[in-house]
Amino acid sequence: MKAMRVLNNNVVLAREENGRPVILTGRGIGFGSQQGKPVDTTLVERVFVPADDRDHAPGSDADCLADALALISEEVLQAVVTALGDVGIEGRESTRPTLAIAIADHVAGALDRAAQGIVIEYPLRPEVQTLYAAEYAQAQLLLAAINKYVTPQLEASEATALALHLVNAGFVSGDLSFTYTMTGVIQQMLAVVRERYGVDVSHESMNVARFITHVRYLFVRIQQHQQLTGQETTIGKGIREHYPEATHTAQQLATIVELRLGRRLSEDEVSYLALHVARMTMEADAEAA
Repeated sequence: MKAMRVLNNNVVLAREENGRPVILTGRGIGFGSQQGKPVDTTLVERVFVPADDRDHAPGSDADCLADALALISEEVLQAVVTALGDVGIEGRESTRPTLAIAIADHVAGALDRAAQGIVIEYPLRPEVQTLYAAEYAQAQLLLAAINKYVTPQLEASEATALALHLVNAGFVSGDLSFTYTMTGVIQQMLAVVRERYGVDVSHESMNVARFITHVRYLFVRIQQHQQLTGQETTIGKGIREHYPEATHTAQQLATIVELRLGRRLSEDEVSYLALHVARMTMEADAEAA
């Protein structure tokens, strides 16, 4: 790999032999690097590979992301990069540089608040623990790992924010507001099911967990403009015929999505929502029997 641009002592924009631009981080990697010269690979701790970088010119994705990484303090960046590797969230090579940037930026702010004795209790904590149990567990491990490398120590409540960043990493946009919106919509959907059928929608239920997973992927499809279509005359029709009441509920859920996101769901998406609603209600009926 040859250096294209040295951003600071710990961040270098480089190019691999195949021409692919990469962002390299490592303590002191920028000291001896020179433009057009090979990079000392023994100093590379993490390789960030932008997912979409069609032109490798200034202003490209890799260039902008490298600039963003360079704005983060060396200590915080190294703490986050190392912690991500320690807990296995990211390997040595990452195609999600925006995740490291977002988390490092958050940690920098959290450290400033901690130094001032300010503690934030995130209002979404119960929702995050319920809807994103896997990411919350990862976030707790990540927080513990970060705390090994920073002073002052971050409060346990920061796991909520870290979990939201991990959830957000699965979307095209780096805008955390989309994840906040998704969280609210899922809670609204579950509230409709609970009130309409009087069922327990706690995350301990396997069918509730499947519903949450389905809706999360639905949000990804909505953002990528790739809603499910094409099965309307077969599978979707069968679901609607077998579960008319669940279909009516699913149409209500689709209205919530349309109002919150401004996107109308396809008939297939509504049908699959109906299937998940039916499963939740059948599970509740079986437990009551």
